[in-house]
Amino acid sequence: MIKELFNLKGKTALVTGGGQGIGRAITLALAEYGADVVINYRSHSKLAEQTAADAEKFGVKAHLWQFDLVRADVGKAWGDFSEANGVPADILVANASMQVRAPYDQVTDEDFEAQINVNLRSTLRLIKEVVPHMSKNHWGRILNIGSVQQARPHKDMCVYAASKAGLVNLVKNLAPRLAPMGITINNLAPGAIATARNVDALADADYKKAVESNIPLGYVGAAEDCAATALLLCSDAGRYITGADFFVDGGLSLRF
Repeated sequence: MIKELFNLKGKTALVTGGGQGIGRAITLALAEYGADVVINYRSHSKLAEQTAADAEKFGVKAHLWQFDLVRADVGKAWGDFSEANGVPADILVANASMQVRAPYDQVTDEDFEAQINVNLRSTLRLIKEVVPHMSKNHWGRILNIGSVQQARPHKDMCVYAASKAGLVNLVKNLAPRLAPMGITINNLAPGAIATARNVDALADADYKKAVESNIPLGYVGAAEDCAATALLLCSDAGRYITGADFFVDGGLSLRF
């Protein structure tokens, strides 16, 4: 039955930036369908703890992993945490990201490196760390969270957009290499989503109206819109999908 294809019981999912926003919604969706979850977070401990508590209401185990993904030792750090807690990842959702809005000529070296390190480098290092376990079981799901900006230029997000475009290329490069191991890897690109990151900008009525006027569906999305697609791609329901790039953006990427 189709319903059973979404069953994640017995699987463990690592969701980076899993305590809030899109990451929280994905964490809870995976937990609702049976996966134990590891919630990575950097600093918002109360939000992460609340997400863990909400996940456990589904009868699964939730672990908290506090770690700043800007660090170069992210792969080793995950390996050490995973081994110490007995939580090898069957599913990796690389959701955490850093976004610094600034015109290209005002981007500092620190801002550049932080965005590239969190958004792109940490993803590859985590992939390298989780693949051996996935390969051993001939089952794995890797989902990168990109952005509509990877395809739609924004004057104040050139580095952020470049890092997200890099994730798409990473997916397309790795998909044929990981497929023989039973591992799928895909990219999910959210558009304008009502999360904490966008709350200030969307509080400006004129700005929100301008954004929605560019969205064919006519409204800003919710984090749960992304979570539903993530559930498909992280379960057996999406077992025949790999190397794909899914826009969850109300059609925004079609407007230039």
